[in-house]
Amino acid sequence: KSLHQLLNEHAISLGDAITKLRLIAAAIGLAHESGIIHRDLKPANILIDHLSGRPWVTDFGLAKFLDAEHSLTAAGDVMGTPGYMSPEQASGEKRAMSPAADVYALGAILYRLLTGRTPIVSDAGNIARTIQLIQEHDVVSPRSMNRAICPELNTLCMKCLETDPGRRYPNARLLSEDLERF
Repeated sequence: KSLHQLLNEHAISLGDAITKLRLIAAAIGLAHESGIIHRDLKPANILIDHLSGRPWVTDFGLAKFLDAEHSLTAAGDVMGTPGYMSPEQASGEKRAMSPAADVYALGAILYRLLTGRTPIVSDAGNIARTIQLIQEHDVVSPRSMNRAICPELNTLCMKCLETDPGRRYPNARLLSEDLERF
């Protein structure tokens, strides 16, 4: 099953989901160190092995080599899933893409684990409005929605969801290390 299915079925504990997210962040960190960004991380693209419980990242269809001069997509193309898409992805600016886009998506997944929803709730009927919300968003902190959320975890999540990619973790490995310490 996917993490998305497990979350919808309430079939995974928060602690177990965070442990799996730490493993996913470590794996994506290795991809970043190899010069690859995924660009479409979301719970539906994380499969959980039903025997071992091990998470697997799938669907590298939008992945990009950071040092590639050419891409199959044109400047201005918006790619990704709105609820998990970083502001720079929403702008369609290819040159702005970095591992920080994946860090944003991992933060959006963490946000969903903590609150039950994505940081930006998309308007399925109005893609232009959704893109605008992503670019101009002010994310409400998970802790302001639920005081039971530990302040440290809230801080990790909000660091991932910074509008400015330079204020996020520079790669997913560093997020994984902080989740391990947590």
